[in-house]
Amino acid sequence: MDRYELRRLDYSLSEDHKAIQEAYRQFFKAYCPIETVRAAEESGLDKSVWERLCSMGATTMALPESVGGDGATVVDLTLVAEEIGRALAPVPWIDHVCAARLLARLGGLDSDVVAGKHLAGFDPQHDAVTGRRLIPTGSIADQIVVRDGQDIVRLTFGTRPVKVDNIGKLPMAWVDPAAADTHTVIASGAEALAEYQRALDEWRVLTAAALVGLVEQTMTIACEFAKNRYTLGVPISTLQAISHPLANIAITVEGGRNLSRRAAWFLDNEPDERPELAPSAFVFMAEEASKAATMCVHVQGGLGVSAEAAASAYLLRARGWALAGGDPGASAKYIAEIVAARESGVGK
Repeated sequence: MDRYELRRLDYSLSEDHKAIQEAYRQFFKAYCPIETVRAAEESGLDKSVWERLCSMGATTMALPESVGGDGATVVDLTLVAEEIGRALAPVPWIDHVCAARLLARLGGLDSDVVAGKHLAGFDPQHDAVTGRRLIPTGSIADQIVVRDGQDIVRLTFGTRPVKVDNIGKLPMAWVDPAAADTHTVIASGAEALAEYQRALDEWRVLTAAALVGLVEQTMTIACEFAKNRYTLGVPISTLQAISHPLANIAITVEGGRNLSRRAAWFLDNEPDERPELAPSAFVFMAEEASKAATMCVHVQGGLGVSAEAAASAYLLRARGWALAGGDPGASAKYIAEIVAARESGVGK
């Protein structure tokens, strides 16, 4: 992909990008069927899938070559995130790579995190600066990176916090920095907080991409059902009440995908030029994923809401993953603040 294609609104992928996408799509097809997803719901993690994913290079690819990584761009990472969402993969890859990339920028990264042997957690809430907070990977992370006032700190716990039940089936837990066994300040001040903000934006973009993959697969499930379910002698897919909403979902998928890739490109190349794009991608998919997944369940009627139906698993995660970073409304408010500041000329 030419360096400036996404700036010019060209969302086509290079052959290398297509190869990355296909490799991870085949990986999750082989190692993460819906049965594996269901089996991991209690803990929120399938260790076998995680170890295989790490051995494939999914954690090292996200890091700069200076720390032993492969130097992938955020655009590259959106392709992996999309396949994670498509498979509902019970792995903390997004949180881990965002935390690892932050640690690399702040000089606090160790080799076990690079390789994925130690899970790094991350607090993606926009307004959580101090005190106790819900962390999406809090019950499984070996170390957790959070903001604590003006400091960026690494927390470790001798006994991991207890998992909190949640509709996204994430390994979520309440984490209190004051209760950690170790509380290591990695960096402090405005520059450190700015790096944390970048990590938040990367998390938003990758989560948006994961929700794109999730919605597209949910739509595929609904479309296959609609083509094979008949009423009055015709497939229900021929009825406008079914086909039109599914077409709207396809538009949502493409819109979310394009916005995520565009936001990723700006994070890679011109991070200060369009800071509203990353939270915009997240807010858009956080709002649309739940509505789209709900419609896909409705297409299947009673079957769709049954506990064993794949569509119900996608619906729960469409709602739960969007809340992993707290209220999406906080990100929407942040977008408004960015735009208002730009329009008023603040910071020029």
